[in-house]
Amino acid sequence: MGNSQLLAYTAVKVPNTTHNRAADALAAEPLDRDMPQASATSLDAASTDAASTDAMLDRCQRAAFGYFLRHRNPANGLYADTSRAGSPISIAVVGFALSAYPVAVERGWISRAEAVEHCTAALRFFRDSNQDGSPESTGYKGFYFHFLDQDAGTRVWRCELSMIDTALLIVGALMAARYFDADTPAEAELRMIADQLYRRIDWRWSQNGGDTIMQGWKPECGFLHYGWEGYSEAIVLYVLALGSPTHPIGKDCYRAWTRTYQWENLYGHGFLYAGPLFIHQFSHAWIDLRGIRDRFMREKQCDYFENSRRAVHVQRAYSCINPRGHAGYDEDCWGLSACEGPSDEIRSVDAEPRHLFGYAARGVPYGPDDGTLSPPAVLACMPFEPGLTLRAIGTMCRRHPEIVHEHGFTSGFNADLRGADGKVWVSPGLFGLDQGIIVLMLENHRSGLPWALMRGCRPIVDGLRRAGFDGGWLDATARDAGGT
Repeated sequence: MGNSQLLAYTAVKVPNTTHNRAADALAAEPLDRDMPQASATSLDAASTDAASTDAMLDRCQRAAFGYFLRHRNPANGLYADTSRAGSPISIAVVGFALSAYPVAVERGWISRAEAVEHCTAALRFFRDSNQDGSPESTGYKGFYFHFLDQDAGTRVWRCELSMIDTALLIVGALMAARYFDADTPAEAELRMIADQLYRRIDWRWSQNGGDTIMQGWKPECGFLHYGWEGYSEAIVLYVLALGSPTHPIGKDCYRAWTRTYQWENLYGHGFLYAGPLFIHQFSHAWIDLRGIRDRFMREKQCDYFENSRRAVHVQRAYSCINPRGHAGYDEDCWGLSACEGPSDEIRSVDAEPRHLFGYAARGVPYGPDDGTLSPPAVLACMPFEPGLTLRAIGTMCRRHPEIVHEHGFTSGFNADLRGADGKVWVSPGLFGLDQGIIVLMLENHRSGLPWALMRGCRPIVDGLRRAGFDGGWLDATARDAGGT
C-alpha cells in the first residue's frame, strides 16, 4: 500500500490496559452468496447451539473453497497466490487446492468428476514442466520455484526453489491420490502422477551436505545460506523427506532439526516456542498429531497437538497484556500470524513513530507486532480450542464486520488505523493460503476427513515412524499391519 492510501487512515492511540469483552457472535454478511445454493441467512448473533455453529462453519468453509474455483487458471490448472489482478501462481496454494477438493466432493460443493479433472490438470502441468533448474524453468531435482507465472508456469520474481512449498504441494497431491481411489482411468491417472511427482524429489540433495534441509536454492547463487532452525511448519517437510521410497533423508537429519527447538514457559504455559499461529497449524492440516510423539515431545510429556492448543492460550494471554498498546486486543481478539497488514512509516496521534510491516509473520511475544491480526489464522484454531476460537472470530466480526465479505475472510486487519468512515484498515483481496487452511482445519474439526485420509498414506506413516514418532493411532496402524 502506498503512502497516499495509508494517509487516509488515522492512527489510534490506546492504553496498554485495554480489555473489552464482546458477545459470542458472528454478525457478518453471508460469505458465499455467489455460489450455487448459497445460504442467504446470517447467523442469529445470540445463537450458540450446535446446528447454528455447524451452519456457520459450513458457510465459512464453502466460501473459502470458492477461492479455488474463482482463481484457477483453466489453461494449466494452477491457482493464484492472491485474488489480485496479475497475481502469480503459488505452488503451496496449489497444494492446498488439491487438498480442498476431497472436502468439496464430500460436502457436495462440486462433482467428483469435475474435482478429478481439476486436480489432474494441475498434476499434469507439474509432471510435464521444465525441471532443468534454469532461471526460466519451473523446478529442479523434483522441487519447484515458490512463485510461477500465471500463464507460462515458469519462475517469476527471481524467487527461490522452495523446499517447504514443494512439500505443501506434494502433500496435497498425496491427499488427492488417497481420496480419489476409484478403479477408473481418470482417477488411476491422478494417483499415478501424484506418485511420480513424489518419487522424483531428491530430498537428500536439499541437505547440501549439511545436517538439515536447506530452505531454498537459486540458479544464480545455489543454496540459500540458511536451513531450517527452530520449530516451524516443517514437520510435514521432514516427514515426506523421511518417507520417500527413492531419495529419503536419514533419521539423523530430523534429529538435527529438533535439536534446534526452543522450549519456553510463557504466561504459565510450557510449550515448544513458535511466535506465529500458522506454524502451529500447517502440518496439522494433513498429519494427525494427536497422541503421537517424537523423542522431543516424549521428553516434554506433550505432543504437537497439545502444543498448538497451548499456543492459543499464549496468544490470548499476550493480547490481554497488550504490551504495545494496540487497539482492540483482549482475550477475545487475538491472532498474530503470517498475514498482510498495512505498510510504510506513519506517525501516531502523539507523533510517535509507528512502524508497519506489510506482509509479515507476526508472532507473540517477541514480535513483530504492529497491531495487525489474522482472522483466518484464528478460525484455523478450531480443532485445538473450538470454544475460544468461536468467541474470538465472533468478536472480531461483530466489532469489525468489514473483515468479512461475500468471498471470505480478509488476510488481516489493523484496528489502530481507521478510515474517515470509522472502519478499520483491512487487507484488500484474499490470499489462497488463508482460504486453504480454513477449508482443511475446519474439516478436521467437523469430520476429521483430512486426518483420516493421511493416516492411511504410506509416505506419511513411514516418515513419522522414521522420525521416531510412536503412540496413539500410529501404534494401532502398526498392529493392524501385523507389526510392519
